[in-house]
Order: sequence, then C-alpha cells, then structure tokens
Amino acid sequence: MIVLVGMPGSGKSSAGRQVARRFGLPFVDSDHLIEAEIGMPIKDYFARHGEAAFRDLEERFIDELSRGAGVLSTGGGAVLREVNRQRLHERGTVIYLRSS
Repeated sequence: MIVLVGMPGSGKSSAGRQVARRFGLPFVDSDHLIEAEIGMPIKDYFARHGEAAFRDLEERFIDELSRGAGVLSTGGGAVLREVNRQRLHERGTVIYLRSS
C-alpha cells in the first residue's frame, strides 16, 4: 500500500491517481469514500456532529482501507490520531506531500 498524506490542497488526490495509473494499482481517496457513506460533504458533517465524531468515522475508514493494496489518499487531518499514523506506517509506505 502506498499512502499519501499532507495538508489539504497538497495534491494527494491528484498525485495518488497518477501514481496508481502509472503502476496499475487501484486508487482510493478516503475523504471521497467517507462523503459517499455519510451522504454529505465532510464540512457539513463537522458542523452537525463535531470533529471528534468525524475523526472516529475517519479512523474506522483508515483502518479498513489501509488493509488493502493500492494507493490511498488520506484526508488532511487523518494523521492527527496516533492510531492512524501507526496503522498507515505498519501497513504501507507513507509519503508526505508538501506544496507551497
């Protein structure tokens, strides 16, 4: 598993799609999957349920998605929780994207 992390807007999704295409791997964007499951934009979920509830949901998704193979683009705050950082590090190669 190749895992892309970084601040919002750092290019994780764009780079992830390109890396996946280049190596013939599946690509997954955790934020897009979460939004599909909750049926609303993440910012709306934040406003309704709070950050802690979202981070719990995100943690569940990161746990499940990091067990697969391919390229995973995480949300900008996914690495705020130690358990997410640990799972991603144990299960894949983590690449931090930084842009200016």
